[in-house]
Amino acid sequence: MLVSQARHVWTASTLAIFYQDRKYEQIAKHGFQFLKDRMWDQENGGFHTLFGIDGDSLKLLSTGKSTYGNSFAIYALSTYYKVSKDTIALDLAKKTFQWLEEHARDPEYKGYFDVLKMDGSWMLDLKQNDKNYDNFIRKDWKDQNSSIHLMESFTALYEVWPDPLVKKRLEELLLLIRDTITTEKGYLTLHLQRDWTPVSLSDSSETYRKQHFYLDHVSFGHDVETAFLLLEASRVLERENDSTTMIKAKKMVDHALDWGWDRKKGGFYEGGYYWGMTGDRTIEDNEKVWWTQAEGLNSLLLMSKIYPKENRYYELFKKQWQYIDTYLIDHEFGGWYDAGLDTSPQAKNRAKAQIWKANYHDGRSLINAIKMLEDRFDLTD
Repeated sequence: MLVSQARHVWTASTLAIFYQDRKYEQIAKHGFQFLKDRMWDQENGGFHTLFGIDGDSLKLLSTGKSTYGNSFAIYALSTYYKVSKDTIALDLAKKTFQWLEEHARDPEYKGYFDVLKMDGSWMLDLKQNDKNYDNFIRKDWKDQNSSIHLMESFTALYEVWPDPLVKKRLEELLLLIRDTITTEKGYLTLHLQRDWTPVSLSDSSETYRKQHFYLDHVSFGHDVETAFLLLEASRVLERENDSTTMIKAKKMVDHALDWGWDRKKGGFYEGGYYWGMTGDRTIEDNEKVWWTQAEGLNSLLLMSKIYPKENRYYELFKKQWQYIDTYLIDHEFGGWYDAGLDTSPQAKNRAKAQIWKANYHDGRSLINAIKMLEDRFDLTD
């Protein structure tokens, strides 16, 4: 899978820089070569999403292209170039950016479509999914998930290739995410129409809404993650005195703490829902997924650094680490479960690694936490 492959290349590259250990650079190189030689689409451009093992060869399983997946390719290639100085990797990152610019970007309303045909064309005119396209239900929409990770990948690319167009697109995404996708309350809208009108299932039947929970809910993990990613992008863009972004990032973390935080044991819940004009809200999924806890750990410590007079952030950071240490880390065999055992005891018997569970969220969070605790990391510089 493109996402997990790219995330592992990014993590290995980041560990090589963090530990100054060539062992990790060799791991990253191995993953980079597979991305380049096996996952890039030589005919249409862009990276394929998913392959299966078919004997001694690979069988293409995905039926379209994903902007989200290609964003992680840019993220991995840019970071691998930072440690290796391999210009082939940087050239491929540039090529992927240009492919997305040509195919996925909406020049009229800005932003990017995530769901594309194999040749990168849009699906707005398609009524029937007669070719079994991936994620066909989202074909007309834009979404927060691909948007925040494009911002993340363009941030990494701009650090190693300060191209004016990359800067322009990065600034564009920062403002879209901060001012349009993020609501006034401080949470991200999951999916939006082409013109950025929010997609809401609040008027749908309870059965339909629950079946399509992934299309419309409040994702506390994405909110606390995006708070960090907005500040990171602002720093790389050298937006001096960017108080607007800092205030919005704080609001996102505060909103997640106010509603999605378990005050008793610690940990952030998976998702909730706002109800109509009344503004009532409920936790719809109380699972405490590993990546959300990792991103929460990172952002709580970051808030404590930016707002040192608000002691609660550091206290909550310590409580979050205690939660992770107690309910997520497998102290017998190592690694993290995919969800906290307090609300998901069955996670103890689930796979610790699969295509959606790589080591990128927890790896980044732990490295950032170490740097912040040692005063070697400050997004306010």
